[in-house]
Amino acid sequence: MAKLALYNMEGQKTGSMEASDAIFAVEVNEAVLHTVVVNHLANVRQGTQSTKTRTEVRGGGKKPWRQKGTGRARQGSIRAPQWVGGGVALGPKPRSYSYSINKKVKRVALKSALTAKYNDYKVFVVEGLKLDEIKTAKIAALLKGLGESSALIVTADADNNVYMSSRNIKGVEASFVGSLNTYDILKHGALVLSKEAVEKIEEVYA
Repeated sequence: MAKLALYNMEGQKTGSMEASDAIFAVEVNEAVLHTVVVNHLANVRQGTQSTKTRTEVRGGGKKPWRQKGTGRARQGSIRAPQWVGGGVALGPKPRSYSYSINKKVKRVALKSALTAKYNDYKVFVVEGLKLDEIKTAKIAALLKGLGESSALIVTADADNNVYMSSRNIKGVEASFVGSLNTYDILKHGALVLSKEAVEKIEEVYA
């Protein structure tokens, strides 16, 4: 059985708890991790880049010179791709880069990411991870106590106070179990979970 260290809101170790091997002790599948991360990055692309073709560039309606007799190559428009200021041939146009992958693959990747963090001793479980008010200093003190500067803080359910208290700290992001994803876990140095979040992850993914 995997064991996770328990900490308080000051970052001090207070004990340990058992965790499911089906979540924190699986075989780390690097190929699946790569597949899911590439998919995530593709899905968040805006795809708004655009270049103008020869039909969209202003001007160029008149043939620059007659077809024959000048000694120069024939030209139909000064906005053809080979002209300076002309349109772009085969340039990018707005499109969607998103595509879907199997849900089972995402589950395998998530478990692999959690196990990888556990193997690197970068999973911290905090008892009473809850704030009565928006207070960045409390989150900063917690991370200082844990000795981490980059972390993903995960609560069982969406917690606005934790989110607002975390967003001004560089390298720190707050999330909840319902929106947990492989990319965010791997992106940050440490994974800080509330005790309730661990229980909910085991309930959903075990």
